[in-house]
Amino acid sequence: MTTEVAKRRTTNYFKQVQASVLFKAGAVLASFISIPILIRYLGVEKFGVWSTILSVMTWLVLFDLGVGNGLKNCVSKALADNNRVEARKYISAGYTLIGGIAIVLWLFSFFGAYYIPWHRVFNTIAVSENEIRLTVQISLSCIILNFWMGLVGAILGGFQKTSLVALGQLYSNIFSLFFVCLVWAMLDPSIVVLAIVYGVAVIFSSILLSVGFYKDNKDLIPVFFWRRKYINPLLSVGLTFFTIQIAVLVVFTTDKILITQFFGPQMVTQYEVVMKIFALFSFAHALISAPLWPAYSDAFHRKDNHWIRQMLIKQLMVFAVFVVAVIVMVLIAKKIILIWIGDDLAVSIDLILVIAIFILVSIWNNIYAMILNGVGKTNVQLITAVLAMLFNIPLAYVLVRVYGLGVSGVVVAATVSLLFSAVALPIQVFRSALKENSGE
Repeated sequence: MTTEVAKRRTTNYFKQVQASVLFKAGAVLASFISIPILIRYLGVEKFGVWSTILSVMTWLVLFDLGVGNGLKNCVSKALADNNRVEARKYISAGYTLIGGIAIVLWLFSFFGAYYIPWHRVFNTIAVSENEIRLTVQISLSCIILNFWMGLVGAILGGFQKTSLVALGQLYSNIFSLFFVCLVWAMLDPSIVVLAIVYGVAVIFSSILLSVGFYKDNKDLIPVFFWRRKYINPLLSVGLTFFTIQIAVLVVFTTDKILITQFFGPQMVTQYEVVMKIFALFSFAHALISAPLWPAYSDAFHRKDNHWIRQMLIKQLMVFAVFVVAVIVMVLIAKKIILIWIGDDLAVSIDLILVIAIFILVSIWNNIYAMILNGVGKTNVQLITAVLAMLFNIPLAYVLVRVYGLGVSGVVVAATVSLLFSAVALPIQVFRSALKENSGE
């Protein structure tokens, strides 16, 4: 390990954050502009159905069995060893493996959609059964195709170029906003049309990223490649991440399903609007933390634990700033919603407060998860994530049905479930991750 390598890593980190802020700000702005347009286009209940469908569709991204995250770590290690030939083999193995998974997943989910009672799932009669099914099938097809094409995001992460992933999100959101405006002006309300619009936007953004990356890295263009030596590491590392992702998914994305089942899809809109406001802080923190995963991995493989410690201190200082900013947002959130959406949507201060706390706890957890992901120490994270998954839904039921906390009860349950990680992850970082592999 040399001081020069550490300086380059730090410089690259700040460059990625700066570029990500620009790209992500544009992506968030496009998303915010599209929300009131979609609510006016679809109406409150149909928008709730559409928003829930999007959440369900994002679950499929996790069915890469964690291969994307495994590939990120393997590519990062190969580059730390200055071995681009090895990196290409992992990249090729990743595309081959994901391609096979995508085909099986598409066949299973596309035809399985005919046997699911969608009206019961979304608790609505505002949209016909056939329209919901077709929307789901179109969304499935687009997301699963991007499931394979979007693997470039993991590779960019391994190259410590996470800002380009944010650029892809900017492309996708701008394309979506443009077509949503056209649809609003020209067509009758239809969630099927929106499924096509969003699907095409996501796929096109992945195409642009892939063309740009492989144009500059022709020696890494993947080919069909199936060797257990390279497949097994992707799966062994990936399956741990996959289990963690599934568990975290239950906590983070089942809220809309629970709210739909407890209160109906019209209440999802209230939740979605408040969450969109406070998700700004999650987005902002993601811009800061995402480049750290591969950077921590690079530092760990070069035995530079001093750099990891210094960066953790800086992240905790940033967290303090986020706490203050979130408190300010709690005080002005209602005024923002009034200006943004209008007076047609009433939002309680209780919901605002519990979502604010949920966001802060998730950011705290993410600080330590980035270190543990980068250094490959995920056992404690796995255990706490599974505990959160098992705890979340039963607690939500009790808080809503027994104690009558309403929509806020669903968010409180998710927040309490995250407390396992909030305590355990910092302990693991300080007791083990920062003490091992030290080259100081």
